[in-house]
Formats: sequence, structure tokens, C-alpha cells
Amino acid sequence: MRTEQDHQLPPVRVDPDVYRRVRGHTEALAAPLGPEDQVVQSMPDASPTKWHRAHTTWFFETFLLAPNLAGHTPVDPSYAYLFNSYYEAAGPRHARPRRGLITRPTVDEVADYRRRVDDAMQALLEGLDRLGPGVAELVDLGLHHEQQHQELLLMDAKHLLAQNPFRPAYRADPEPRRWDPSPLGWIEHPGGTVEVGAAANGFSFDNEGPRHTVHLEPFRIADRLVTCGEWAEFVDDGGYRRAELWLSDGWATVAAEEWTAPLYWDLDPPTVFALTGARPLDPHEPVTHVSYYEADAYARWAGARLPTEFEWEAAFDDVAPPPRATSDLHPRPDRDDPMALYSAGWQWTASAYAAYPRFRVADGAVGEYNGKFMVNQHVLRGGACVTPGGHARATYRNFYPPPSRWPFTSVRLAHDA
Repeated sequence: MRTEQDHQLPPVRVDPDVYRRVRGHTEALAAPLGPEDQVVQSMPDASPTKWHRAHTTWFFETFLLAPNLAGHTPVDPSYAYLFNSYYEAAGPRHARPRRGLITRPTVDEVADYRRRVDDAMQALLEGLDRLGPGVAELVDLGLHHEQQHQELLLMDAKHLLAQNPFRPAYRADPEPRRWDPSPLGWIEHPGGTVEVGAAANGFSFDNEGPRHTVHLEPFRIADRLVTCGEWAEFVDDGGYRRAELWLSDGWATVAAEEWTAPLYWDLDPPTVFALTGARPLDPHEPVTHVSYYEADAYARWAGARLPTEFEWEAAFDDVAPPPRATSDLHPRPDRDDPMALYSAGWQWTASAYAAYPRFRVADGAVGEYNGKFMVNQHVLRGGACVTPGGHARATYRNFYPPPSRWPFTSVRLAHDA
């Protein structure tokens, strides 16, 4: 999405093959899930797979086909209510916590909805050059929006399958590669005045800009993520029972939710649930599925702190995300990403999610995409094993509320220098 301050960006060219590839990847991710899997909602923060498939389709139909393709009529008028997520300007919507109660349209009908909208979108893409300014940029936004939902689809499916007492696998996987982490090292940064935020080339979400300068004090940031073995030491040392390590809200959450370890961990015997099924806990792999509260408490226990989002970006802005054709289902070593910046879990930062200087919300419904969520959330940087290839970058600002554990979240430590 582009805001007024980005008007100098070059025109976007949308490749119909890219559109088909992104849309096809969503269907490939849904394929291992049966109709029963695709309807159920495991908690209010998660959504059924069927809903993700329909909502991303609704986005293209509502914001691109309806205003730009002559003669297009809605595939089904009820879908505007059922599959709107949070766009107030687009009209009323079904309550998020009750998405799992919608058995109709069926999974097959949602597949047909996707096909019909994709056919219409192909006609729109063929005449894209004849349409007004901003339409190609909106298609680009829609594709990146769909990639976000591809990650959400896997997060939500994992949470759903974990509710089954037999912990069924989403998909079988070959024997995982074993991690072999080096001793924890530190990257020194001199601080000073640095530029942060997305530059005027390539796609970025509106919350990644405008680019601006910040002042950083000298700092050190870890060259790898915290491992499961290191986290187990925190557990064994009573980390979840020591109030002095926790923020007040975090300690209240620990008590209310009865947390004793990261989400998906079993301690006796030590196992972890993955999309590929339950497996022995590997002490060398990065810990995932921890909340901001847990990350902050662990950092305090370790005599460190979490980096700010600007420290993270300044330290790693010259490290390109690894080329990946698809998503991994569980963190695994990546020789193209030795510091696991992008291939394990999103890394919590100490930064509250807020607008950059001179940020302005775009006009219209798509202006609701990011700006209205800039409160009560913390920024995460990097990427995760389930992040689609080509979607991550150093300026990307992911965000979740502090108690969130079902995203693929990890921990990278920092120190004052």
C-alpha cells in the first residue's frame, strides 16, 4: 500500500504468472487439510483455513474487481459480510470469534469462489495498463496480503491440530536436519545516527515508512537466536515461578494461563509439537512460540535485554533474506541464513508498535490495513520458517500483542555496549 509520501515510487508492473503462483501456493498449503480441518476455529485469535482462503479472495473482489472490472457482479452478496476482516469502510462483518461456526459456504464452494475471482482477475490483469493510477499497486498489496495469510493459515492450522490429544501431523516430513549452533557471539554496533525504514524501491507496507533517521547508543546484538536448551535452563531455574523476572502484566498472564514452558512444549518427556507431528525436543534448535512477556523475562534472567526494532534493522539491514521457493514447517538450519534472521521465528523487539514520523494513513478502506492497530502491540523483526519466500525484508514490521504465543516467534538478545 502506498501513502501520499510515497508518490515518487516508480509504477508497479504485475506479472499474471506471479498472481497465479501466489494464489496457487495458498491452495497448496490448504491441500493437506480435510474439509473438517478447514472449518474449525481453535480460538478467537485464529481463523479457519476456509476463512483465510475466502477472505484473501474477498480482498481482490472487493478492492479490485468491483471498482475496476466492467460488468463484474459479486459471486455471492453474502460473502461481503462473511469474509470482511476488519475494514469498517467496506461495511459490516461477521464477528471474528465466531468464524468457526460458519459451515456454509462449504469448502468446495470457497474453492469455486477462488476460481471465479481468479478468472476475473486474469481479465483485469490483461487490461491493467488501461486502468487508473494505483490499481497495479493495489494488486501488489493484495498479493503480499495473501502471503501474510499463508503464514497465518499454517499458524492457525498448527494451533488447531495441537488441540487433538493425538497431535496429528499437518504433513509428514523427512527427518529434520539437526542444528549445530556455535557458542553465543555478539555483533558490535557503534550506534550513532542511522537511517531506518523502507527505501523508495520495491514493495513495502505503509507502516515501514517514511524512511527517517534515529539515534542509537552503542550496542551489541546476538549472532544467533536463543536455543531450546538454553530456554530449558530458564525453566529448570524456576523462570516461570519467579515474579521478579516478569513485567506485571506478564506475571498476571503466567498465573492466569498457567504457563510453565513455551507453547507446544511437553516437559515429561521433553517433546515439542510441530506441523510435522510431535518430536523430541532438540536443545540446539531455536526456541519458538514464546510471547513478548516470556522473551522479556528470559532476557532479564540471562542478564541481557531485547533489541529495539531500530537496533535490529541497523545491525542486519545489509543481510538479504535467503532465497526460498516455499515455506518450511519447522525451523531448520539454513546455510543461506546462518544467523536464522529469517528462517526460524520472528524476533521480538523492545519497541512498541507506533507510527514513524510523518506517517499518514492512506485514503479509503485500505488505509485501515496497518495504522489503526498502532497501540498495545510490540514489533517483531526478521521472518519465520513459515514466512513465504520473497516476503521478508529487513524493514518489515510485524506486530502482535504481548501475550501472543501461537505465531512462530523467537528471541534474539542484546546488550548496551
